[in-house]
Amino acid sequence: MERTSAGFPREAVADRLLTASVRTSYDPLVDLDWSAPPVPGAYWLPPRRSSLYGTPLWDDMTEEQRVELTKHEVASAASAGLWFETILMQMLIRHYYDADPTSRHAQYALTEVADECRHSIMFGRLIEAIGTPVYRAAPVDHLLGRWLKATATGPQMYAAILIAEEILDSFQREIMADESLQPLIRMVSRIHVVEEARHVRFARDELGRQVEAAGPVALGYARLVIGRAAYSITRRLVNPRAYAAVGIAPAVGLAAAHANPHWQATLRWSAQRIAEHLTELGLIAGPGRLLWRRSGLIEG
Repeated sequence: MERTSAGFPREAVADRLLTASVRTSYDPLVDLDWSAPPVPGAYWLPPRRSSLYGTPLWDDMTEEQRVELTKHEVASAASAGLWFETILMQMLIRHYYDADPTSRHAQYALTEVADECRHSIMFGRLIEAIGTPVYRAAPVDHLLGRWLKATATGPQMYAAILIAEEILDSFQREIMADESLQPLIRMVSRIHVVEEARHVRFARDELGRQVEAAGPVALGYARLVIGRAAYSITRRLVNPRAYAAVGIAPAVGLAAAHANPHWQATLRWSAQRIAEHLTELGLIAGPGRLLWRRSGLIEG
């Protein structure tokens, strides 16, 4: 029986996650009230987590515009989540294709795919319910996503999964605990946090094994792919077109967000756990580290 770098049998980890999946899973079509109207005046994410918070643009907005901007920022993040979960599911299915279907590890990979199918439905329903556009990936990121889903294996596959999951998880843990926010986004966040905790455990466990098995050339390549994934995921969080919803030219809003120290601090906060973990594994180093710095997820 294979063991992880932490000494736990691979099959035992998967078996515990399968048991947890039976005990706590949600159906967004049943467990969420999609017909409930939004609460007037309530934000969709904590104002301090808005990309424009603390800027002159934010100061010039009315309270209604600020609420509206957070709604579109949530829709943008949900669109990014949909984009990456589609990539993630295809990577896991490729992993399963070569696996032993009788193993608990392979069976949990399929269970995670089922979770992600429901999450994608949930994010799609969220965007529909709040009445915003779907903020799709730019053509370059769309093509890079198609390449990643078709080729990523080993450390870069599981590190990319963790980057997307743990960054969104940071926002959603805060959202679900904030009673001043819209009830719908709080419940969506709660469902996602509960189920993604299992996915993070699975990916962290497997990433340690993949790093131990990889040689220096494979790790060097992985660092570059992981850095580019971090850059793409971060740039996708707030689509510049979201600013147009409150009368701000996309290019003006984007420039203000990139220069905003509050938003820079939020990005570093969201990635702190995963950046520390990947650094410990030696996966944020060399040229790939420059991409992490450009993404705003780390300093120096």
